[in-house]
Amino acid sequence: MPELQLLRPDHAPALLAFEQENRAYFAATIPDRGDDYFARFDELLRELLVEQEAGICYFHVLVDPVGAVLGRVNLVDVADGAADLGYRIAERAAGRGLATWGVREVCQRAVDSYGLTALRAAATLANTASRAVLARTGFTVTGETRLSGRPGLTYVRQLQP
Repeated sequence: MPELQLLRPDHAPALLAFEQENRAYFAATIPDRGDDYFARFDELLRELLVEQEAGICYFHVLVDPVGAVLGRVNLVDVADGAADLGYRIAERAAGRGLATWGVREVCQRAVDSYGLTALRAAATLANTASRAVLARTGFTVTGETRLSGRPGLTYVRQLQP
């Protein structure tokens, strides 16, 4: 089983490789990050780490025993005891329960380490795997939305200490 780690500067090479290798796979179900993301990767990573240090966001990577990134599970826009959850799993690691495991782990950290009481999420209707992960991990549908023009659903999960 991979290890869930809080994002650090030394994750940069493995994280960039993960994003590049899975770009087309992710773009099939979630909005693409765009070329600018890859061109400015180091700068954007530094900005994310500043936000994490300030407690605005918490970025996690699922790392295998040799240090390769297999997934990301992030909490962003932390405020008033709540945050938005986002996650992505490498194509080569999909279908093995990693997203469910990673989301459960981050939900526990959200309570134990970050003092959060609720998490929000959204998934496109086309992303059935992501919607299944949210259902398995205790999220409930709260409404409809559009994600980069694609129809989707919004979710919430109340967290218990």
